[in-house]
Amino acid sequence: MPQTLAAKDMDALVVAKRLLENPGVAARIAGSLAMPIDRAMALVPAPAQKTVLAAATKSLEMALDMALRTLGERQQAPSMRSHRIGAALSGAAGGAFGLAALAIELPVSTTIMLRSIADIARGEGEDLALAESRLACLEVFALGGSSKSDDAAESGYFGVRAALASAITDAARYVATQATIKDGAPVMVRLVSQIAARFSIPVTQKAAAQAVPLVGAAGGALINTLFIGHFQDVARGHFTVRRLERIYGADPVRAAYMSLELATGSNGQD
Repeated sequence: MPQTLAAKDMDALVVAKRLLENPGVAARIAGSLAMPIDRAMALVPAPAQKTVLAAATKSLEMALDMALRTLGERQQAPSMRSHRIGAALSGAAGGAFGLAALAIELPVSTTIMLRSIADIARGEGEDLALAESRLACLEVFALGGSSKSDDAAESGYFGVRAALASAITDAARYVATQATIKDGAPVMVRLVSQIAARFSIPVTQKAAAQAVPLVGAAGGALINTLFIGHFQDVARGHFTVRRLERIYGADPVRAAYMSLELATGSNGQD
């Protein structure tokens, strides 16, 4: 097995690293709407944090069901642009009605994003007939956000993957051995809860921005476009890394990725 990445694959890894370490949802919203996101966060009271987590968890449960039941079906992949348009339309409702619409709007947005993530995965050679590949699509929602409980070792791209590895392996093994997938199976609940802990952070930032009184439907549409664009970028980076791992193995790709961080003076926290 080759230990040194070919030049074209190193170039692909450079792009993947840039996508995986791109500015988060809050920075994108702040830059595009000239909105101080910290001030917007003050509009989301502490009790609403539980609402956001519940909405994120429910959305991921629905996404998990779709991932396991339909993502393996062969179909012509829609364009990334069409997914962004769909997300913008659902975001318009969120902007018009604020936090109250989150429980209705977020499952729609998450479903659209998962379809887009699956298209990107297919483009990078993933076999979505495999449960592990379908769960890797769901994993993107964790890679696009960080948990407040993360320490430095867990907050980077490979740290988050390592933290989720056991849950994903157990869930994939469960799916492979069951004729039907039972709602509430402990291994699936564990996976969703771990992803939700991270996914709820950018969801909270999105909800806070949409809760600003002057945002309205147009602002909500823009926020959702930025939201899905963020996760599309993360998916492109993630599935590029996974494609290279299938060629070279996990350790050489990680070593090459880390050498790029050292070369640019980054610690994966850009």
